[in-house]
Amino acid sequence: MPGVLLIEDEASVRLATVQSLKLAQLPVNAVETMEEALDQLTPEFDGVVVSDVRLPGRSGLELLAEAQRIDRELPVILVTGHGDVAMAVQAMRDGAYDFVEKPFRPDHLVAVVKRALDKRRLVLENRRLQDRVRSGEEVHLLLGEGVAMQRLRQFVATIGPSGADVLINGETGTGKEVLARALHAGSSGPFVAINCAALPETMFESEMFGHEAGAFTGAQKRRIGKFEYARGGTVFLDELESMPLALQAKLLRVLQERCVERLGGNASVPIDCRVVCASKADLAEMSAQGRFRADLYYRIATVNVDLPPLRSHAEDIPLLLAHFVQQACRRYQRPVPDWTAQQMDEWRARAWPGNVRELKAFAERLVLGVAGADAAPADGSALPLPKRLELIEKRLLREALAAADGQVALAAERLGIPKKTLYDKLKRFEIEGR
Repeated sequence: MPGVLLIEDEASVRLATVQSLKLAQLPVNAVETMEEALDQLTPEFDGVVVSDVRLPGRSGLELLAEAQRIDRELPVILVTGHGDVAMAVQAMRDGAYDFVEKPFRPDHLVAVVKRALDKRRLVLENRRLQDRVRSGEEVHLLLGEGVAMQRLRQFVATIGPSGADVLINGETGTGKEVLARALHAGSSGPFVAINCAALPETMFESEMFGHEAGAFTGAQKRRIGKFEYARGGTVFLDELESMPLALQAKLLRVLQERCVERLGGNASVPIDCRVVCASKADLAEMSAQGRFRADLYYRIATVNVDLPPLRSHAEDIPLLLAHFVQQACRRYQRPVPDWTAQQMDEWRARAWPGNVRELKAFAERLVLGVAGADAAPADGSALPLPKRLELIEKRLLREALAAADGQVALAAERLGIPKKTLYDKLKRFEIEGR
């Protein structure tokens, strides 16, 4: 578990700090000297450093310099006496994450440490992700760290081998066909995908049920339909909500009797396939309104699953993005692009109205070097409220700094906030001041 490496030579302060961090459920390892601390620091160190500025022998500023040589993105928090504040501010400009002035409130130190740990987690996660992409390691679309994806994998493991018909509900772009193919995996027959919105009503019976020779003008020989062709496999009916009511009755009969009659024929032909339906609309509500057959809905909804929108499981965005970046790099013969932990954090916060499909398109633009066109609107209207407020705060801080010619003290005075508070905000938002 990531934790805190504390360097403090004064025993009473060290003990009190350790207790404060442990009370906040933060693991902590306390040492007295810089040399002891450096023995534990590596580029893979998954915690943060909290160090007194004044140490016996070598100072906390020297520790900062050494830590940056090991890993420039390792957060170092300096603890200072009142006379050291100016030195600590300069240290922040040189790369320190933050500073805490003695005597400090335990809750203030805990808050700073937790922010630093969040940043460290993002940095290391981003590095691991880029390593996976560059190594060419495949990322399956049903992989994810969130509860939603774990449930989907369990659903596939339970229902997939059963052969049961399934209804998949989900917004546009959530991956309904991907889930259908996961359910189909292991079947002996083909996967046959039909977009109900794109199939003309006049062709439905011929395409789905097949026809006999001479059934209509141009039908020169027998042709088997999709249900018959999919023997041992899966028929995937996408955008089922767009199917006309008259055709819904015919589909219901097939699902109930598990047989079809070819157009122009009299014989019943048994079918042996799973039927997976998908809808982006609420079929239960459509049934209540008379816009979808209730008997068909209850028949296909015996086993149903909801696909969550991407915004509700944003923790899976890095893995999905890695998969799509791999695909795009192979397709366009381009190298893997770089991105920062902060960028990934911003991508996680996006609304993604087009869900996984939109993320895939973004990954292609990222590989092609034109992802800058994806910048959010200036007012942040496409972002969740916390991110929109963050954008407003960033803009106000930049405006105040510009009006104060970059002078933090003057900007803080005009904003009516303490100078240290402004330094905290500038550091968090990575805005330069002086």
